[in-house]
Amino acid sequence: MGKSEIRDSEILISEYPFEPSIAYPSALISANDVECMSVEFGICKVHIKNDIIFVSSEYKEKLKQFAESNNSRLISQSWNWDWILEPYLDTEFTKENEERCLARLHDNGFTSLEVDTIRAEVKEQMFAYNFDTMLWDWCSLSLPDVLCAMRAKYSEEEFRDFYKRALEIEKRINR
Repeated sequence: MGKSEIRDSEILISEYPFEPSIAYPSALISANDVECMSVEFGICKVHIKNDIIFVSSEYKEKLKQFAESNNSRLISQSWNWDWILEPYLDTEFTKENEERCLARLHDNGFTSLEVDTIRAEVKEQMFAYNFDTMLWDWCSLSLPDVLCAMRAKYSEEEFRDFYKRALEIEKRINR
């Protein structure tokens, strides 16, 4: 996820891996540029206009303090990518669980066809990412995981397009 330094009213990001992010390869993000943050589960996400910057969960408390002192809005975790990527975990799920995930995605504006299309696009890379690398994640794969996996597949231009679509999927909540 690169390196982060949480300051009083700025977040310094360096060695950020995802081009075309505004944080690539480094950026100084002002508190005024932060639209909101999600820090409650896993990798923290700092939402900037048209982008999401990932910050290691080790900075969760510092980001909470940053949000409080700079009046930055904290938002709930988006689970869209986690639900989309469930079939690629090292876990067997029941039919009921699959239906529950699909229902939650429907609640966020996804159609069954759209979910199937997204899964078909990422399937090969997600299996390679989780199993060929011996990661064997059985709990949760999310936006940073799919970006890592797809970056290996796509050309620079194709990845830029995928990155934009992936962020839109992440941000889609209760439409």
